[in-house]
Amino acid sequence: MFKVLILAAGKGKRMKSEIPKVLHRLLNRPMISWVIETARKLHPDEMGVVLGYKADEVQKVLSEDIKVFIQPELLGTGHAVMCAEDFLNFDGDLLILYGDVPNIKAETLEKMLSKHREESNSMTILTAFFENPTGYGRILRNESGKIVSIVEEADADEETKKIREINSGIYVFKATHLLNGLKYLRNDNKQREYYLTDLVKIFLESGQKVETFLVDNPREIAGVNDRIQLAKVEKLLRLEINYSHMLNGVTIIDPESTFIDPEVKIENDTVIYPSTFIYGNTTIGKKCEIGPFTVIKDCKIGDNVRIVQSNCEDSEIFSGTSVGPFSRLRPGTVLKENTRIGNFVEVKNSILESGVKANHLSYIGDSEVGENTNVGAGTITCNYDGYKKHRTRIGKNVFIGSNSALVAPLKVGDGAIVGAGSVITEDVPDDSLGIARSRQINKEGWARKWRMKKEKEVQGLNPEKEDAKKK
Repeated sequence: MFKVLILAAGKGKRMKSEIPKVLHRLLNRPMISWVIETARKLHPDEMGVVLGYKADEVQKVLSEDIKVFIQPELLGTGHAVMCAEDFLNFDGDLLILYGDVPNIKAETLEKMLSKHREESNSMTILTAFFENPTGYGRILRNESGKIVSIVEEADADEETKKIREINSGIYVFKATHLLNGLKYLRNDNKQREYYLTDLVKIFLESGQKVETFLVDNPREIAGVNDRIQLAKVEKLLRLEINYSHMLNGVTIIDPESTFIDPEVKIENDTVIYPSTFIYGNTTIGKKCEIGPFTVIKDCKIGDNVRIVQSNCEDSEIFSGTSVGPFSRLRPGTVLKENTRIGNFVEVKNSILESGVKANHLSYIGDSEVGENTNVGAGTITCNYDGYKKHRTRIGKNVFIGSNSALVAPLKVGDGAIVGAGSVITEDVPDDSLGIARSRQINKEGWARKWRMKKEKEVQGLNPEKEDAKKK
């Protein structure tokens, strides 16, 4: 049997936050979710989490299959594991991870587990070499290179602090040996805590086998204790995601300024420009151009789509479509093949069929727009009456003149034309011209007389008295 136990009880004082440390977000996920996802890749029979500070809040992000144990007082890692004593009573291996070490890779853990099992170790410790090991427990070895103990920094002398090999805190135990060894832990140290690291000496003195496994990339075991470290770890995760896309044939012009969630799928020969944010369950097809300065969330995007300087959420964009700059697609938008959505156009909960064009300064909400229809600049679908939303249905091959207001509920038939500047409140039949505006009146000479009057007023003259004198 194989189980995973994640220690996540700490508050994280250095975060200076009321939010539990493991709930601070990395790429829009709680930090602990990264650790849980990695653990699931190892296919454990059971998973458990030790919680403490604001346990109820942390538990909300955990799935029901994860067993929760509470550490009422933060008395060290050994005490945290003691709080999950019932979880340890089995014959098999237990992997211990941490909710604030989110960058550990499943591949590394799989190699560590293999070594542990092949060598039949009672305890296997993941270690690393750091240029600056400050803050970490040090690995002490004998002349033959075998580990003899782990010394926490708070208890280390100056000579021990020079050791660069550190303890990551990630372990694999034979569960029965761990359960028995916990009985011998003592808190006679400067921190007055129960150290899980003390099990090294306890196991060795009882003739059990303790070995180490050196991680290839020390960045994997970087913990998060403050917001600076949070930003550094997020950057590592983000760059790994970006590089993975690049290795799969996606061009990312500047990986440092591009933010892509782990769930996002992008096909080859697509280009992502700087300052682009792609979130959630977004899929992007081949040969697209996305960005710069673009935000996309939960969208399905076809091939050969161009989106520039725009915001798109929960929308479906078919192949050959162009969006932006400065467009906004709100939830429920569907843009069929070869549509054109231009600058300062907003679309919400609407279906635009193939070939529709709305190139400038328009709002299309709760609407259905037929094939090859042109929506002129400044067009507004007036979908809200103050109480309810209503739909506008525009047929195919329609021409909507600029600065028109279409007051829903409304239907504009196939092939119809709406005159510029109209306020359309009644249905327009197929192939008809709909006009709803005042008749134009030209008053000849009026503008010249008005300007002369204004000029005299500026000069302090009374135009009416001047006219009376002349009479």
